[in-house]
Amino acid sequence: MTSESRETRDTGEPDEGEVPGLGARLREHRLAARLTLEAAAARAGLSPAYLSRLETGRRQPSLPVLLSLARLYGATVAGLLGEQAGAPDPVVRGGEIVPGTTGGWAYRRAGVAGLAMQALRVRIPPGLQDAVVRVHAGEEWLHVTRGRLRLTLGQTGYLLEPGDSAQFDSLTPHRFAAEGAEAVELLFVHTLLQSPAGDLCLPVPTRTP
Repeated sequence: MTSESRETRDTGEPDEGEVPGLGARLREHRLAARLTLEAAAARAGLSPAYLSRLETGRRQPSLPVLLSLARLYGATVAGLLGEQAGAPDPVVRGGEIVPGTTGGWAYRRAGVAGLAMQALRVRIPPGLQDAVVRVHAGEEWLHVTRGRLRLTLGQTGYLLEPGDSAQFDSLTPHRFAAEGAEAVELLFVHTLLQSPAGDLCLPVPTRTP
């Protein structure tokens, strides 16, 4: 979908039915994500001029545009619209870690969604070599509960046993893998700033003989 088809015609006048404070919230979320106007517009498929008009309240976004910006900023549409959500349940019940489609890894949420600090239970199957080196803004903390974890931070490798923990700046290139024939299970906490998937990963360099 092109930016032209997603943007409505601009008359230069404020839209009727303006949502109070929406433009200011859009700008606050963009700044919190450390994105320039140009970068945010490009990632959302909009023109910088149109995004600027949204942030100054001269235009009101369509639902597809609002959804795109919410995903980009790691927010919810309700939050961008200024709606106050009820307090989330602070208790997260246990259960099986269900395998997903992300490279064979399995995840189960271990914390409340939508907060700055996100907690997961992670299972990495044996014999699976991580295909990417991750690099992104934020911090990460992990604790090995089962198996042995091969953690690579930059050029340094670490072997973590059950009961071991690690905490590091996520801007340090990092990679995880199960060591040996047993799956590794982790408690994993991160404070990720929202970024497109392509910005989070770098290909693993090919080793030369």
